[in-house]
Amino acid sequence: METDGITTPFGQRAMTLGMLASQAIAKTVSPEASIDKWKLYRWLCEARPKLRVSDRALSVLNALMSFYPKTELSGSDSLVVFPSNMQLSLRTHGMAETTLRRHLAALVEAGLLTRRDSPNGKRYVRRDRGGEIGEAFGFSLTPLLARAGEIEQLAAAVTAERLLLQRLRERITLVRRDIVKLIETALEDGLSGDWMQFEAEYRVQILGLPRVATPEILTPILSALEDLRSEILKCMEHQIILHNPAGYPGQTERHKQNSKPESTSDFEPRFEKKQGGKAEFQSETLATADTTAEAKSGDAGEPVLGVGSARTDRHQRAPTPGADPLKPYPLPLVLQACPEIIPFGPGGTISSWRDLMTAAVVVRSMLAISPSAYEDACAVLGPENAATVIACILERSGHINSAGGYLRDLSRRAERGEFTLGPMLMALARANGTPAKRAG
Repeated sequence: METDGITTPFGQRAMTLGMLASQAIAKTVSPEASIDKWKLYRWLCEARPKLRVSDRALSVLNALMSFYPKTELSGSDSLVVFPSNMQLSLRTHGMAETTLRRHLAALVEAGLLTRRDSPNGKRYVRRDRGGEIGEAFGFSLTPLLARAGEIEQLAAAVTAERLLLQRLRERITLVRRDIVKLIETALEDGLSGDWMQFEAEYRVQILGLPRVATPEILTPILSALEDLRSEILKCMEHQIILHNPAGYPGQTERHKQNSKPESTSDFEPRFEKKQGGKAEFQSETLATADTTAEAKSGDAGEPVLGVGSARTDRHQRAPTPGADPLKPYPLPLVLQACPEIIPFGPGGTISSWRDLMTAAVVVRSMLAISPSAYEDACAVLGPENAATVIACILERSGHINSAGGYLRDLSRRAERGEFTLGPMLMALARANGTPAKRAG
């Protein structure tokens, strides 16, 4: 290492306190100290924002380090490199000499290099008779070795800040998506609430996002957005629970609530029997349990599950004598017959009637069934059976043109005593290969 005293720059270049500090630090390097120069260079690239040097300045430093013949920077060796500007230009892909000088000055000012200028300002080396370097004039890499620990810590801090910024951006993206979709769902389903105020608060937070963000800026914005999402969810969940007032597993009483008792307008097309239409059995397996009805929706009707023919009583299946048509079927049987609804339950599972009815609300919205149609079904069939019908419709959604119109048609038929849930549920259970049995 260099053991001389402090050196000053050649010519009109002024001495600065930063240069003096860099040379003083370089003198403290232990002869046993060593570091892989390319590992150190990777740390420099990571810590570049903290060191306040440009990427092109680091390219010049990379070229200077390549002139040092060993891979390890050692405190026991002379760490002075002395390439000419022409050689440096070749290793920096033809960088102009004036640009080289500017970046070299920036590296010296940042304390990554020190100048060891010769009496005439040239870069050269004197060797002894054995060819060993006696004295060299150029740029010393000793400050890099002296500051290796500091540079490593700066690189780790920059990496941690980058990862934190990435996680904050990801979380903000997820929360923004949740807020937008929840507000859209609430507006489409007609839930009560000051949704425009929620949207205004959301816009205020989004406008606060800068083009170049930092963790200090994003953290309070994320906190405000999460609080807003919690308020929206609380408002929606409260109304969902109110829409299922008889949603406890032990309740079997008939639900009387109807928010629009005099409404005659439907959001879905009504199902009507085609003229000349006849009831058909779906298959030999289902002949004893189910009949089909043709639904008019669009250009063609489709066979659907569990609707008896209104034109003939031959295919009408009567309820089991002595059985209560409003009593819900066992929940395990419903889930065996309709497994498609299970992922829509809280946490991706269904363990109670409350979970099934919560999942039914989600599926109802997904199938574009209006709230009024679902409320009518709850009033006629009871909340547990209405949720079971939603699960059945989900199982056969690919064969039903209008799920909302189909649900209204089933509700009307149930009011007239022309529809019971058992045949529909048993047909699906047999179709899924389940040995279905009705609990007596």
